[in-house]
Amino acid sequence: MLAVIERFHVYPEIDPFKHFAEKSFKDKIILITGASHGIGKQYAITYAQAGASLVISACNVKALDDVKQEDLRVSPATENVSVVADVADVKQVETFVKAGVERFGKLDIVIGNARMFIDCDAPLGEQDPVARWAVFEVNLRSVHSLSYFTLPHLVKVEGYFVAISSLSGMMRVSNGSSYRVSKHAVNRFIEFVALEYPTIKAFAIHPGVIATDANAQTDFPPVHEMGLPTATTIYLTSGNADWLSGRFIFAPWDLGEVRDQWKEKIEKEAGLVSKLFIPAYLTTRLCGLDISLS
Repeated sequence: MLAVIERFHVYPEIDPFKHFAEKSFKDKIILITGASHGIGKQYAITYAQAGASLVISACNVKALDDVKQEDLRVSPATENVSVVADVADVKQVETFVKAGVERFGKLDIVIGNARMFIDCDAPLGEQDPVARWAVFEVNLRSVHSLSYFTLPHLVKVEGYFVAISSLSGMMRVSNGSSYRVSKHAVNRFIEFVALEYPTIKAFAIHPGVIATDANAQTDFPPVHEMGLPTATTIYLTSGNADWLSGRFIFAPWDLGEVRDQWKEKIEKEAGLVSKLFIPAYLTTRLCGLDISLS
């Protein structure tokens, strides 16, 4: 973790009000999973206020319609395509993305927000393997499927790919490992998106401790404002911090301070990425292979 100010509310550096006033996302198409409640719903409302058109999904048709109506309330000109989809199902993800592209012809920003958390107070050998794996299906497989169907479109516009992650992915705490391992994998996955698609900016964002249904299953009291992670993401997808692409971002960090005091060190030391890293040229030595890897 960086030694920077932790913000609990939206602060001037990332305040999205100017985007609301200028409708600076007017020509942007934002695709969001898990958009029917909590942070996902807030993402939809925030980008609508900034003038964007939306492609949103969730499993609950009534909740999706409520979000659509709220988007129209804050921004009557907002165009919104909503699709009921289970993001753990690859075919449904494909259908969802296709619906957005057919309607708007492009995608500019993709936000993988769907997630699953199961409360668990038992060690690995005592947990239902089917229930455990379902967490990976939603938290990790959905991000992979989403990337497969959206990256070809994001390449065309040099867009943004965002996955909602968690500090839990960096914690080794007994029990609840399915959630933590899945989020650790998401962090690493984002590094590869940025590596393999350098014109796309990719971020793994931990939203903070927010009053959501998922957080209600934990022992952590909500301390961060609901609008903080969405304001952070608006800031990141506005081109203000493309140098952070491929990295883990803690939404409550003061990003102005991160830029002013930490940018040089982060770039020089490859900070905010997974640290278990073996350069390719060393792999041959470790594996005892007499070949050359680039």
